[in-house]
Amino acid sequence: MARDTAAAPAPRPAGKVRNVALVGHSGAGKTTLAEALLAATGAVGRAGRVEDGTTCLDTEDVEVRQQRSVSLGVATVEHAGHRITLLDTPGSPDFVGELRAGLRAADSALFVVSAVNGMDAATVQLWEECAAVGMPRAVVVTQVDRPRADVDEAVRLAQLMLGEGVYPLHLVQRGPDGSARGLLSLLDPPGDAGAGQEADRLRAELIEGIIGESEDETLMERYLAGDELVVADLVADLETAVARGHFHPVLCVSPLAGVGVPELLDLLVSAFPCPMEHGCPPVTRPDGTPAPVLACDPDGPLVAEVVKTTTDPYVGRVSLVRVFSGTLRPDVAVHVSGHGLADRGHPDHDADERVGVLSAPLGATLRPVSHCPAGDICAVARLTTAETGDTLSSPEDPRLVPPWDLPVPQLPVAIEAASHADEDRMATALSRLVAEDPTVRLERRPDTGQLLLWCVGDGHAEVVLDRLRGRHGVGVVTVPVRVPLVETLCGPARVTGRHVKQSGGHGQYAVVVVEGEPGPPGSGIVFEQRIVGGTVPSQYHAGVEKGIRMQAERGVHGDRPIVDVRVTLVDGKAHSVDSSDAAFQAAGALALRELVAAVGTRVLEPWCQVEVRVPGEYVGPVMSDLSARRARVTGTEADPGRDVTTVRAEVPEVELLGYPGVLRSVTHGTGSYDRRPLRYEPAPAALAVPA
Repeated sequence: MARDTAAAPAPRPAGKVRNVALVGHSGAGKTTLAEALLAATGAVGRAGRVEDGTTCLDTEDVEVRQQRSVSLGVATVEHAGHRITLLDTPGSPDFVGELRAGLRAADSALFVVSAVNGMDAATVQLWEECAAVGMPRAVVVTQVDRPRADVDEAVRLAQLMLGEGVYPLHLVQRGPDGSARGLLSLLDPPGDAGAGQEADRLRAELIEGIIGESEDETLMERYLAGDELVVADLVADLETAVARGHFHPVLCVSPLAGVGVPELLDLLVSAFPCPMEHGCPPVTRPDGTPAPVLACDPDGPLVAEVVKTTTDPYVGRVSLVRVFSGTLRPDVAVHVSGHGLADRGHPDHDADERVGVLSAPLGATLRPVSHCPAGDICAVARLTTAETGDTLSSPEDPRLVPPWDLPVPQLPVAIEAASHADEDRMATALSRLVAEDPTVRLERRPDTGQLLLWCVGDGHAEVVLDRLRGRHGVGVVTVPVRVPLVETLCGPARVTGRHVKQSGGHGQYAVVVVEGEPGPPGSGIVFEQRIVGGTVPSQYHAGVEKGIRMQAERGVHGDRPIVDVRVTLVDGKAHSVDSSDAAFQAAGALALRELVAAVGTRVLEPWCQVEVRVPGEYVGPVMSDLSARRARVTGTEADPGRDVTTVRAEVPEVELLGYPGVLRSVTHGTGSYDRRPLRYEPAPAALAVPA
């Protein structure tokens, strides 16, 4: 990450600011479009590219290697007296956490659709999420010059899949060779459109859509009467409708040729809402009590949110911050409030820190700014405790912004340090990694001893490991994830555990007679005693129980613990001199081993309760796949209002190790699921081999 010595343009009033998230699936052309916008405004050179193939929005080498964006890219441009901050969100479902961070920082969303590949179901799902919170949206059809591009089909799909209010604003004008040469505005009078009846039809639909959102009730009457409407009036109503989130224009852009780029920039500054129009998220006090409603006021109380965290070997920790209220200035004290995700290694915290240098981000380049007012986005250096999702506010009046929805990581990756030297650095690197990425969960499993990184999917896991090895310089290797197997007795038995040793001086003497049998699932180790006549003095009963429990935890066959066993102490012998608590612990452990030898054990595997949420059209494939995983489907529940069905099932944990990627493939990126531990059940023969 480089720091540019040239200062960025001075911050602008919130009314002259536009924060726009670029949204779309991988390969739709979001980053190329952003580069074209930057080039058109003079922020960077042609398409923002340098010789090694990186782009102005690249923030990590891994993005170049994978040829796709895997993290939130940010750049700021100036156009027509306005500041436009572009938030280039990842297209892969594995990085939906960064995508939603970009949406939290933005006031509007630009959905990028490829004229070659069309639109996927995951994009439609995200469109519906934005609609639910009233976020203004528009559609950009890109790659119109590519072979096999079909602009008309892309527009038709957008109207069909995204619902009401989606209207094209232009027609693509092509040259003799078929390349895009320019755009024809559908708001121009019919005689100027130059495309015949199709243009007249689209123009009529567009005007009727705009009039339907207009506050001028006379427009419809004038239009039906055949009066020619003033284009300026239509444009004004279009801008109002877009800002309200009810009207969604479609533009066609050829980024490499520059076609449609000026029109898009004009639309962003004229029709997309400023931060004051979009409003601020609700806030509370750190203790959960209500706080006054925020307004986008540079003179109001300071409330800002960390939407992205990175660690640079030269600059240190850099936090990308959206300021909702007040003004953030360098070298002032702020209160950092963490809402916490304790189960993912993000505990609650409240601390005061001093803000470092403020910068306007342009991809990996930071340009110093004097301050960051409400509605703007900046990078803050050296906030040592702040993590992604934390709130910055005044120490005298701390506030807390509720977190955005984050996916629950469901893919475990077992890692080990590649060397002893790496072991020393790994703990620090992992803590930084978790601070940067709240979708990562770190866990040391007590039952297997493995260190697990829980990730959203295979692509996410690949990037996380790349960051550990590259950015943090830690050698790590992955090993197979071990599913914890346990054992229980096959039947009842009565055995004797005899621990007698004599080696000079005081000896060791303990004899116990126990009865053992399998217990109900989930009962654990249950110890009872039915001693008559004091054959085993009461002071040694606890020692017998401790020995049995310790042996059960260690297991008898390898490292498989013994579970769900009822053991009853019924008889035994003690010596007045040589008996001790340690001797009876040893006798209790031996008694459990004798029980295993007498009746044998059966291996149990863990099962999970899962809830899979998918669109209705994918319920069949999902249930078929679950059946192939030895799952037992326990029910389904449909939500017709959202066309989402929840499938509930019980599934062996071992069958879920690679499930996130399979579910994504089966549902075209639209499925999600949660799981929780359920119980242990007998394992199949293939798993029940000796440990």
